[in-house]
Amino acid sequence: MKPQRTVIALMAVALLVAGCGRESGAREDGASGPAPAVSGDFGTLSDVCKSGTLGSTQAQGVTATEVEVGVFSDIGFTKNPDFVDAAKVFTSWCNAAGGINGRKIVANLRDTKLMEVRQRTLEACREDFVLVGGSAALDGLGVKDRLSCLLPEFPAQVSQTANTGSDLQLGAGSSMSENVNPYTGFQDWLINEAFPDSKNAIGMINGDSPITKVMGDKLTESFAAAGAKIAYSDLYPISGVSDWTPYAQAIKAAGVKGLIFYGDFRYLAKLQDVLTSMNYKLDWIDANANSYNQVFLDSAKSSLGQQNNVLDMSGTAPLDAADRVPAVQQVKDLFEQYAPDSTITFQVLRAFQSWLLFAKSATACGDELTRACVYKTAAKETAWTAGGLQAPVDLSKPLAEQTRCFNVQQAGPDGWKSAQFSPNTDGLYRCGFTPYRYTADFGQPATLASVGKSLADLK
Repeated sequence: MKPQRTVIALMAVALLVAGCGRESGAREDGASGPAPAVSGDFGTLSDVCKSGTLGSTQAQGVTATEVEVGVFSDIGFTKNPDFVDAAKVFTSWCNAAGGINGRKIVANLRDTKLMEVRQRTLEACREDFVLVGGSAALDGLGVKDRLSCLLPEFPAQVSQTANTGSDLQLGAGSSMSENVNPYTGFQDWLINEAFPDSKNAIGMINGDSPITKVMGDKLTESFAAAGAKIAYSDLYPISGVSDWTPYAQAIKAAGVKGLIFYGDFRYLAKLQDVLTSMNYKLDWIDANANSYNQVFLDSAKSSLGQQNNVLDMSGTAPLDAADRVPAVQQVKDLFEQYAPDSTITFQVLRAFQSWLLFAKSATACGDELTRACVYKTAAKETAWTAGGLQAPVDLSKPLAEQTRCFNVQQAGPDGWKSAQFSPNTDGLYRCGFTPYRYTADFGQPATLASVGKSLADLK
């Protein structure tokens, strides 16, 4: 592969796990200058952020006036602003409300640039209190260093097996832990309830990269266990193709009725355009949650009225629920106030959930602002909803041991809207499914024991 194609290919990998940040070590202080005090309540949560008497505790990244946290991103590679926007908006609001008992949150935006995950991890190990609200496509490269320096993480998204569900990690971003399929409920709904005729006619197209290929292997096993059949499976060059016609023709020839696409959502939009021009309509297309953004809607505009794009929000409250969920409306209001030119995506909503978990736990620790206190306080949440931004999750036990929730969004000319999927919780979610546990060996998440540490070492 030529150097230029290598760069393009790596960028496509990074886009699958969209992240953000700025130059490594750049500080995002939130609102600058004096500002009127605002409420530190968020949704159903009280006093997430508040003023207080500055204490004497000075753990790494904590002074009498500041708390420095790291935000990982591939912004130097992907140029995607989602997580940096979330960091800016949350810290601006939280600091205006008094911060963490009077301490200002300073977000150190660590640009992993796709391949520099370990370098940024080592920097965070030297400077940051914890990691919050970020993501890196190749996050497995730094997980052992993170555990070695006992750095807790509240991620917005996770990607590689070594980091997915690893130790000292809490929040919505770690929901794909323990070698299980978190989309089991959504997929069972697709093939058994909504579109049963598609059960034996599923197609899958993956980008030819280690990340997406593993995702495809996992889903193949999961669908087979559910009695479904993959009628068509193919890889495409992760750098994309100039003409998607051969793939569209193969999908039609195989009689595919339901399609799963892993890769850059812009490529999916191009494939759909070709399918639509061939007058071939699928029962459903799983666009996955990374497509929950305006860019995808704009890119797929010509085919939205023809193809049925759906995705699983995995228990995250959608934007069209703002009239019923005050927490969603509050996110929209905060973005309008602090980042009016930015858009709210799935990644932003996940990042906010993580920021809220960190801030609520840190505030509860008072002057005992240590990594151990924050992590253990967060791990005691038995029905965490991020103030209403997500379905309840019991963070006190492994996610593989509890039932899950899913909720379906459907794309149309008017944008992403909630689909008809018979929710049974809060009118938003279908809860109660048990995720499928893979039998093949896809690797295991890193543990403290693997680096010679234990939870007792966390201070």
